[in-house]
Amino acid sequence: MSILAELKHISELCEIPVETGVFSGVPPDIYLVITPLIDLFEVHADNRPGYEMQEARLSLFVKGSYTTAKNLIVHTLLGADFTITDRRYIGHEDDTEYHHYAIDVAKLYEFQLETEE
Repeated sequence: MSILAELKHISELCEIPVETGVFSGVPPDIYLVITPLIDLFEVHADNRPGYEMQEARLSLFVKGSYTTAKNLIVHTLLGADFTITDRRYIGHEDDTEYHHYAIDVAKLYEFQLETEE
């Protein structure tokens, strides 16, 4: 499992579409953009990490009030054992009329070396 797959699932649970590119039609009034930030191994005595920390940013774009969607996402993330490392209002985009709110998250994943057969 990866953080991107889990965050896409979170967006489905919240019924908020995830967008990754140029809109082919009219953009929705609310959507998320997921950006991977860091894949980190902690230092281990034997130099063989057992876990990796993955971090990503959820950028929430909403026309109108963003607080209900933000709170739903935050509660869903916390319920799925994510660590929220930062939350901040980025600003209002006057040309598109979207409010932009960012939520940075982190989660530990068990690391397994893939072996060739």
